[in-house]
Amino acid sequence: MASVNIKDVAKRYGNNPPVITGANLEIREHEFMVLVGPSGCGKSTLLRMVAGLEDITAGTISIGGRVVNDVPPKDRDIAMVFQSYALYPHMSVRENLEFGLKLRKVPRPEIDKLVDEAARMLEIEAYLGRRPKELSGGQRQRVALGRAIVRKPAVFLFDEPLSNLDAKLRVQMRSEIKKLQQRLRVTTIYVTHDQVEAMTMGHRIAIMNAGILQQVGTPLEVYERPENVFVANFIGTPPMNFLRCTVGDGGARLTSNGLALPAPEAARAALAGRDGQPIIVGVRPENVVAEGSTRGATAPVELTADLVETLGHEVLVHGRKDDHVMVFKMDAHQTPGTGDSLKVLVEVDKLHLFDATSEKRITN
Repeated sequence: MASVNIKDVAKRYGNNPPVITGANLEIREHEFMVLVGPSGCGKSTLLRMVAGLEDITAGTISIGGRVVNDVPPKDRDIAMVFQSYALYPHMSVRENLEFGLKLRKVPRPEIDKLVDEAARMLEIEAYLGRRPKELSGGQRQRVALGRAIVRKPAVFLFDEPLSNLDAKLRVQMRSEIKKLQQRLRVTTIYVTHDQVEAMTMGHRIAIMNAGILQQVGTPLEVYERPENVFVANFIGTPPMNFLRCTVGDGGARLTSNGLALPAPEAARAALAGRDGQPIIVGVRPENVVAEGSTRGATAPVELTADLVETLGHEVLVHGRKDDHVMVFKMDAHQTPGTGDSLKVLVEVDKLHLFDATSEKRITN
């Protein structure tokens, strides 16, 4: 197994604006690192540079302490699983699994051992004689995983491998991939645009936007302390609510068009010199409580139910106060009607504060 070190890496095509700008990321040995971000943010390009499928414009990439900028993909000791499976349609499952080993001239007894072991691990033994067109999407994905496993690489690379699967199968396969990584303990870089996949699978996640790494941390770290508005908005389902407020009372009060909230105690020192200045206040839906227990200091807010979305065991309520909208959760059996007035409690100590200009977190 090996660590992967991405240092000051940039990618540019011709004279166009850079696709990746100064990326710095260290993936530890045995770690499951997830690169997540919206489409076009550069995450797949960064993965392909690690694989050697894209040239690096600037910076260095090291695998196991060896700089691999000029090392061809076949010599990087990596295995890649693509979104499209990339299986040979004219070959059986067994032949697909064997193909890379044959190219490397692995002895036949060793090939049989590796293929049988991978097939048993992925529960595809019954399909070894079939061709890809005779398999379901989930079975094809297992074959693609098996082809990577038999290589016994130092690093696994996954490029949105579950995007072609239906919702139920995606949930099943992401748990299988996570269990597989835990069992094999192979250093893994996994690319996805799905923040739920990122949060549930990764030891750490790296959030990207417009070719720039925004934040790296454990799922809980980036959820509880997002470093900027983009991360705060991208991580979390449903997304964080945002209010543009003005600081007052020496940093003790946050106001905006008829809405007033006390500032978190822990943030008041940082806000003390900002009286009259605008800031962005983030409120997660789970920190807006219609009833039941709350944690720490709270502030009451009166809202009008604007929209109600039923999820089964709970509902999402879009509450309006003048030009502000707050989304929060309620028990499905206490569903309000559209236009109903509601009094909710905002958990003040859970507010997230961001500078209105830079959109970076104000420490609290």
